[in-house]
Amino acid sequence: MDKVTCIAYLLYKSSKNQDIQDKAIQLLNGDVSIRELKRNVSIQAHLVIAESLLKKNKIDKNRVQLFAEEFMVIEV
Repeated sequence: MDKVTCIAYLLYKSSKNQDIQDKAIQLLNGDVSIRELKRNVSIQAHLVIAESLLKKNKIDKNRVQLFAEEFMVIEV
């Protein structure tokens, strides 16, 4: 899994807040960048935690894959 997908997954799971979950899905689909999310004060703390967990390799790749399969939009 790539870094952005993993961060999107961790961000999605970090909160029950619908806005944060929506931003995580937008990140997964490339509608918003990590840099843009870092400017959003309401998401900043969650993003820092997600990046920290990723660096510590505290992530289940199978769950990330299931998250991506569920929420990734594929355009044909």
